[in-house]
Amino acid sequence: MCQKFTPDELNRMNHQSKNDIIFQMQDRLDKLEHDYETLIEQIRLANQQKFGRSTEKLSEIAGQLSFFNEPEAFCDETAGEPDIDDVIDECLKKPRRPKKKGQREEDLKDFPQEEVPHDVSRDTLDAAFGEGNWKTMPDEIYWQLRFEPAKWIAEKHIIKVYVGTDGLHQDEFLRGDHPKTLFKGSIATASLEAAIINSKYVNSMPIDRISKDFDANGLHLSRQTMSNWTVWSAERYFTPVYDYMKARQLQAHVNQCDETTVEVIHDDRPAGSKSYMWVHLTGELSPDPKIIVYEYQKTRHSDHPKEYYKDFKGILVTDGLAQYHKIARELEHLENANCWAHARRDFTDAIKAIGKGNQKAIKESTAYKALVRIGAIYDLEGALRELTPEERLKERQTSIKPLVEEYFAWVKEILENKTLLPKGKAADGLHYSVNQEEYLKLFLTDGEIPIDDSASERALRNFTLGRKNWMTINTVRGAQASAVIYSITETARANKLNVYYYIKHLLTELPRLLDVNGNIEQSQLEPLMPWSKDLPVDCYSKRRN
Repeated sequence: MCQKFTPDELNRMNHQSKNDIIFQMQDRLDKLEHDYETLIEQIRLANQQKFGRSTEKLSEIAGQLSFFNEPEAFCDETAGEPDIDDVIDECLKKPRRPKKKGQREEDLKDFPQEEVPHDVSRDTLDAAFGEGNWKTMPDEIYWQLRFEPAKWIAEKHIIKVYVGTDGLHQDEFLRGDHPKTLFKGSIATASLEAAIINSKYVNSMPIDRISKDFDANGLHLSRQTMSNWTVWSAERYFTPVYDYMKARQLQAHVNQCDETTVEVIHDDRPAGSKSYMWVHLTGELSPDPKIIVYEYQKTRHSDHPKEYYKDFKGILVTDGLAQYHKIARELEHLENANCWAHARRDFTDAIKAIGKGNQKAIKESTAYKALVRIGAIYDLEGALRELTPEERLKERQTSIKPLVEEYFAWVKEILENKTLLPKGKAADGLHYSVNQEEYLKLFLTDGEIPIDDSASERALRNFTLGRKNWMTINTVRGAQASAVIYSITETARANKLNVYYYIKHLLTELPRLLDVNGNIEQSQLEPLMPWSKDLPVDCYSKRRN
């Protein structure tokens, strides 16, 4: 607590003593002001995170960030206040063109079609116009789309059996050729298991909801049964595909990596312990096949990515997590590049803390100026997306490198002037940029390195959506099976496949490749991979029936 003086005590003090007290009070007031502003920033940011949008858009309109666009000139006080992002998005939309004649028929041409005639009886025509006083005009046609619930077909497989009756083959049996079953003594088929996997891993439905949906259509499959099938599919059939994908992914020149939390109930640790689902993928700008590999681990320790990338020779794009820098130092053949989206994140938070209503303060803030500079870098980078790596590198060196160098010079100047709150979000963003400068600049040296690690976050999006629905995974075995299946479904999605038909195809073909020991030779897998050009037509098409 600050020492207090009475008026008499102050009157008896000499001039220097009073000055010392004033200086102490000034220092204390400065600290209190800093603490107050930091606290206000934290409260505003917490409210925004709880109730607001989490967007980090950096599109510029008329020289200003779209996130903070000026109000429209027209005013209607009775109208509700739209979200700023909705306003900008609406402004950027192309004018909606009326549909061309026959466009609906074109849109629906790949669906099964059925004609439904609507005629007028001859008696009704004669009554309306007089007998025979009418003629047929061109038909009026309109289209509708009918939905029918899932259809179940019970397949009764009849295997003809023959036995030799004479000679050398007496009492020898010969059976009709028939497909191998997925699981011995099970009613499961490739199509049924594909439907379960598609529902859970693509559409993010919990097993319980899938079971209820099946019940509604007259099929009772317990959660246990469906879970067993899914784990068995992962372990028996998909693991060789998973291992093949991993090996191919690590051959790429550029890889990307991220991780997210997951709770596994039975993992021999206290309840509520956090485990991690890591995602590894080929570089977003790499010409290699699009491959996404999930990996379950109990911790976030650097030993996990170190083990995964021990034989990888190339560039690993990540966020600024210290674990990645550590493995880059320990693995001579791996170089770490950092994510510019993370570099701008603290600045975005600082702007959110100010609040959209205070436009003047926003535009005068260091965070806003930082976002404008980073936004200019992103704008130029976005125009290079369709170039070859060689062309992209040349353009980066010419047009983007000067902006990057100017940005870091500006950041260092701001920090040297010490005009910001030392604990504020804007200061955090500046320090992050300086600390990660080496890694943030690496994309300027290689045309295959993306400017950020957003592709990893997109790859995790479907998993995190599913996690919101099923909350936890029951066992480590289940978590590992999920990692295998998510790897296959997300890689299929990345290669623009119809996941249901692709999984159905795998579960049809893989049982045929099992040898007597239950193993699959990896040399046989290439035609079945998600990037293969030899897959059935259904795998490349939108699901129509």
